[in-house]
Amino acid sequence: MCGLCGIVSLTDLPADASAARAMSERLSHRGPDDAGLWSEGPCALAHRRLAVIDLSPAAAQPLANEDGSIRVVFNGEIYNFEELKRDLEKKGHAFRSKSDTEVLVHAYEQDGDRFVEKLRGMFAFAIWDAKRRRLFAARDRAGKKPFHYALAAGTFRFASELHALMADRAVPRRLDPAALDHFLHYQYVPAPMTIWRDAHKLLPGHTLSLENGELKIAPYWDLDFRLKDGYASSAEAEERFRGIFDEAVKLRLISDVPLGAFLSGGIDSSAVVEAMARLTGRPVKTFSIGFEEAVYSELPHAREIARRFGTDHRELVVKPRALEILPALVRHYGEPYADASAIPTYYVSKMARESVTVALSGDGGDESFLGYARIAAIEAAGRLAALPRPVRAALAAAARLLPPGANPRSLPRRIRRFLNLEGDTAEAHFTELVAYFGTAQRRALYAPEFAKQLPGDASEFMHRLFTQAPTGNLTERALYAEARSYLPDDLLVKVDIASMMNSLEVRSPFLDHHVMEFAARLPLRFKKNGLETKGFLKRALASRLPADCLHRPKQGFAVPLENWFRGELRDFARETLLSPQARGRGLFREGELKRYLDEHAAGADHSSRLWALLFFEVWASEFLDVRR
Repeated sequence: MCGLCGIVSLTDLPADASAARAMSERLSHRGPDDAGLWSEGPCALAHRRLAVIDLSPAAAQPLANEDGSIRVVFNGEIYNFEELKRDLEKKGHAFRSKSDTEVLVHAYEQDGDRFVEKLRGMFAFAIWDAKRRRLFAARDRAGKKPFHYALAAGTFRFASELHALMADRAVPRRLDPAALDHFLHYQYVPAPMTIWRDAHKLLPGHTLSLENGELKIAPYWDLDFRLKDGYASSAEAEERFRGIFDEAVKLRLISDVPLGAFLSGGIDSSAVVEAMARLTGRPVKTFSIGFEEAVYSELPHAREIARRFGTDHRELVVKPRALEILPALVRHYGEPYADASAIPTYYVSKMARESVTVALSGDGGDESFLGYARIAAIEAAGRLAALPRPVRAALAAAARLLPPGANPRSLPRRIRRFLNLEGDTAEAHFTELVAYFGTAQRRALYAPEFAKQLPGDASEFMHRLFTQAPTGNLTERALYAEARSYLPDDLLVKVDIASMMNSLEVRSPFLDHHVMEFAARLPLRFKKNGLETKGFLKRALASRLPADCLHRPKQGFAVPLENWFRGELRDFARETLLSPQARGRGLFREGELKRYLDEHAAGADHSSRLWALLFFEVWASEFLDVRR
């Protein structure tokens, strides 16, 4: 796990090595073990190394082939590198290191761009081919590793993190109104957009090439739900899953440094820990985070799994001071990002890094195996959307009479939210269900002049994913949309940034593309049973995990935002959101901002919306207001 960046000049001028060095300095947390810089002619490559496989200087980057004509900077892990290396050696390639990085240059020499299809792992890399004066880059299938780029002033730039890319002052700082609209809807800015008009993200499962001044981006992988494996029974499919999953875990145990696992006590992380304990035959180091508020804490469940599998368990009750952690989060995420679970992810990563350099996680199980109620209920959403509007309005009014309960995931709260949405189709209902600020709320929030700058509506992004999904089934279209939006643009961004802030590598067996493809090819009848979530996983893991772990309600990695905005954040949020500086941007109606603040103080729950607005304003003060 590392940080990479680079520059390619598209003019007769050589690449600016000092600009590459400045970007690299902003990535030092991603690679505290080594720093490398190479520059020649139109290209400069820089790298920050977190040594995990082959700790020797021979694996330092940028790494070259035998004659130096091909160089690579790489972030991630290639889990099948030993197999690929053996094959390349048989074909005459000589290796000087034991690292997975060196496989990339020789595989590119051997197979050209298509070698990326052979890689099994998490990765973002850039290869400079000096003979062709060509840059080739790729991002892994699920989107674990980030790749940001910009083409401006005759120069192509790329970096692992957006704030590193923007260290080059030649990249214009122009706010993208459409990106802000998407952020307020989804809580993140989806790829390929960034908050800046002139900077972009490479999509997961895509390659990028730059040759003769021409930039080309192409897909090399996608989930396909149309082909189904023929199983005689669910039991046969469950046995197949256990084999694939164990292999994915085993591959992620390859390391020359200490490793452990995040443990929440839920199905996914518990399955990973169980497999690690069984495959290694020794106590796994596990790490768990909780809060003082019991409704938000999963520590008792994690503790029980740790006891069950004899792990070397460590836990921490977080008493976060949001005002202390918010500036650091804003700086590292580099653009507006409102998933507040980044806070506990940061703290659990910090705790883990005191003992290990690598941690396995359960990320990705929900997206492949129907772990979200919003997807399990999408057919019900379709039936609801088909009802006449007066009937829907009556149901929503009745739902508002239900007592909300203290738990933000309580059934009454979820019913109220489900029945209170607009949308004449299941897709429209789903799009509003995942919104922080729904379409009507954003229209009311925006100042008139800003609203005129919007080229369309953020809801179109989700509708487009539903349309593109390679399946005709509504539930599978929703699964596809989640795997191409919430998973890479929210969850994986969260984990990558929060862990790398602490120089910790996180590996996710459920995101192995063999596991993801197995799930896509699994007949839906094995995964879906009414409104039940993760039914297939529960059956497949019944012999491995305790019943309480399998069947207790999903809790999630929530944080007590609602309480914070009535306590520590109350005055700060009001002062920040209503400051002359914020009002001067001309983006939002002051009356709407006051309404959200006042209603939350009076007992309504606008905490997620307030966190999004607050994160944006702190980000704007840090990045948007910088004078050139």
